[in-house]
Amino acid sequence: MFGRNSKVDLALNRDVEQLIRAGGKDQILPIVQAGEPVLRQATVPYTGQLSKRTLAKLIETMRVTMLEAPGVGLAATQIGLGLSLAVIEDHVREEDEGDPRETAEFPFRVLINPSYTPIGTETRSFYEGCLSFDGYQAVRRRWLDITAEWDDEEGQHHTEHLHGWPARIFQHETDHLSGELYIDKAEIRSLTTYENLEDYWCHDPVPTEAAAELGFEL
Repeated sequence: MFGRNSKVDLALNRDVEQLIRAGGKDQILPIVQAGEPVLRQATVPYTGQLSKRTLAKLIETMRVTMLEAPGVGLAATQIGLGLSLAVIEDHVREEDEGDPRETAEFPFRVLINPSYTPIGTETRSFYEGCLSFDGYQAVRRRWLDITAEWDDEEGQHHTEHLHGWPARIFQHETDHLSGELYIDKAEIRSLTTYENLEDYWCHDPVPTEAAAELGFEL
C-alpha cells in the first residue's frame, strides 16, 4: 500500500510525463512487442513514485490505449514502463451467453502491485492472445479460481475471489508484471494466426477439435 507520505521520484515522474505526451491528443501509446527487454523484466513495486496527477494521467492513457487496441487488459510493461501497474476491463455481450469460458462483467479496475493465489486445483484451457504478441493466439491452461489481491489508485487494498474469464484476465496481466508472456506456458502446437483461428477453431471456444487436429493435449 502507499499513501500521503509516499515520496515522489521526480526523475521518474518526468519520464512518465514525457511518455504520456508521446500519446498525443488521442492518448494512444504504441504497444511494446515481444522481444523488447522490458517485457522480460520484473517490475518495480509501486510505492507512490508518481504524483497523484501524473498517476491519474497515466491510468487514463493506459485505459484509452487498451480500449483502442482493442484489449481487455494492459500492463505498464506493454507501454515500456517497468512499474507494477496494469488496467483491466471487460464487458459481457449478448453472444457471450452460455460461453464455456465463463465470461462475466469485469468493470474497469486499476491494478497496482497485483498478486494471485489459486483456489483449489481446477484449471481450464482456452485460446488466449496478447497485445504484445500481436497476430497470434495459443491455448493456455490457467487456474479456474483465484484469490486476487491489488491496490487501487487511491492506495486502498482489495482482495477478491475471481472465477472463469475474469480470473484468466487477472492472471495474464499480473504475469506480465513479473516478466512472463502467456506464450511461455502455452501449448505451442496450438499457436495460430488470428485468421486461421477464425477460419478453423473459433466456432467452439473449447479447443477439443484443435487439440486433436494440431496434436496437443488439453
